[in-house]
This record gives sequence, C-alpha cells and structure tokens, in this order.
Amino acid sequence: QVQLVQSGGGLVQPGGSLRLSCAASGSILSISVMGWHRQAPGKQRELVAFITNSGFTNYADSVKGRFTISRDNAKNTMYLQMNSLKSEDTAVYYCKTISTRGLSSWGQGTQVTVSS
Repeated sequence: QVQLVQSGGGLVQPGGSLRLSCAASGSILSISVMGWHRQAPGKQRELVAFITNSGFTNYADSVKGRFTISRDNAKNTMYLQMNSLKSEDTAVYYCKTISTRGLSSWGQGTQVTVSS
C-alpha cells in the first residue's frame, strides 16, 4: 500500500498563492497516477488535477491556467502550485494515488481558505 502525507494549505487572500505537497511512502513503484481532489462545504469531492508516470497532466476547467501539478520522483512528492486563488477555491484538498492494480490511496486532507 501507499501512504500519503500532505502539507501546505492555510488562509490566503484572493489573488494569492499557495503550494500543497503530498509525500508518498510504501509501495512507491506501484503508483500509476497521482492527483489532487477537493471538497467544498456542501459539495461533492471533485478532481482538480492529475499527473501520470509519463508526466501527462490534466486539469479541471475551473483551475486551468492558475494551478500547476508536478511531481519530484526523487523525493516521492507531488505538488500543487495554486496561483490567482479565488474564494471558490476554498475547500479541503486531498491528494490521491492510483496503483497499477487500480488501488487508491488518499492523503489526510488539508484546508485551503481563500478570504479577505
């Protein structure tokens, strides 16, 4: 199995930036896809972005051009750089991995609040 530990997040003003990190341990070689999801109060959890082992990335329309997903394989860590943050980006953010066998692992979640 894969264990994920998230860091980053917090309170930021509209237009500001934050970076989230997700450090993976355990069955690292089994990871096929890594991604970020978020869940706002009263809403369903949604996919924000993902990155494959080959480096292919994909983003939700709502964050395209503002968020950047990346991974540092040497550090077994994935990042989400969030720029030009808006109030509607306020949510709990979760990192997730999917293994080559289709097994999912989730991080503990981290709160991002965009408010003046």
